[in-house]
Amino acid sequence: MVVHLCCSVDAGYFLKRLKELTNEKIIGYFYDPNIHPYLEFKLRSLDTQMICERLGVEYIEGEYDYISWLNAVRGNENEPEKGKRCSICFDHSLEATAKFAKSINEKVITTSLLMSPMKSQEQLKEVAEKIKKKYQIDFLIVDFRKRGGTQAQQLYAKENQLYRQDYCGCLYGIYKQKKSQEVIDELLNPITNQVLPASIEEKLDFYKNRLSLSSYKIIKENFLNYRLLKGIVKYEKNVTDSYILFYSYLKRPAKGKIEFFYNEIGYFNRMQIIFVSLNKFNKFLKKDYKNVREIFKNPPLIEEEIAFRNYITKTPYNLSPIIVIDKLQNGKYEIEINAKLYPDNKEILIKF
Repeated sequence: MVVHLCCSVDAGYFLKRLKELTNEKIIGYFYDPNIHPYLEFKLRSLDTQMICERLGVEYIEGEYDYISWLNAVRGNENEPEKGKRCSICFDHSLEATAKFAKSINEKVITTSLLMSPMKSQEQLKEVAEKIKKKYQIDFLIVDFRKRGGTQAQQLYAKENQLYRQDYCGCLYGIYKQKKSQEVIDELLNPITNQVLPASIEEKLDFYKNRLSLSSYKIIKENFLNYRLLKGIVKYEKNVTDSYILFYSYLKRPAKGKIEFFYNEIGYFNRMQIIFVSLNKFNKFLKKDYKNVREIFKNPPLIEEEIAFRNYITKTPYNLSPIIVIDKLQNGKYEIEINAKLYPDNKEILIKF
């Protein structure tokens, strides 16, 4: 049979129980073009593939056909969770699963969505009936959530240290589920393409790295995260090229001048702002940027930026704006930095 897979947490325990129930060959089919953004799709696919391999289940990643999904749910963007949009989404994914099963001559399909406590089994059953009639294919409906199944599922996910996403998957679900947060990280992408702390990019690298380990433990640590949303520096009323370092925070726009210069560092006369020459930045990080614009094309690691910040400042946990410019000059500056500082957590690997 072909089993539509939605995520590792639902798929793992569902496949385990399914293998106990049947002797048929099981093919896992990860088809979830609703997941946004694409790297989140790859992260969930990666972890689902891992648990399939542990269970001896063949794994196939379906196409990330995001446009077809957007077209399918158009007009239902504001539907609540378990509303009409979810039914359309189920129909879209399970119809693709039925087509795939028919293409390889398999006659039975099911879905790990049946395992999710966040999904309506009634909605899934209604969609299953439509799929059965339309494609003349058997749709296995099983409820492994009963009699402590959901608790057993959570224990299984914990024992196998599976990736636990914190939103359903789609663009509209992200916004509804996370609109109270300071930052919706999934909807941000830095123009530098840096791997930011606790970002999807970092998580994807993290879970790729764990695949090569045989003995490890995943823990979480709390930390102060940062996202720069907007940064503009003007010199004599004209926008000038600048690079604003990680953890640079400003409550409101500032106008003023550099009060004094020392060792290629310019100390502003207001709000603890620090300007640094590109030459000093290059020397410390052993880079060869010809101008500030080149930094954006090939930026340093966030860890390197923090190391440079610690070198420049004298106070631990410093949040003063540190701005790299091509050349320090006398004159009037205007600085605007819109940034968010917020409590967050990230996964850490402990290797045994």
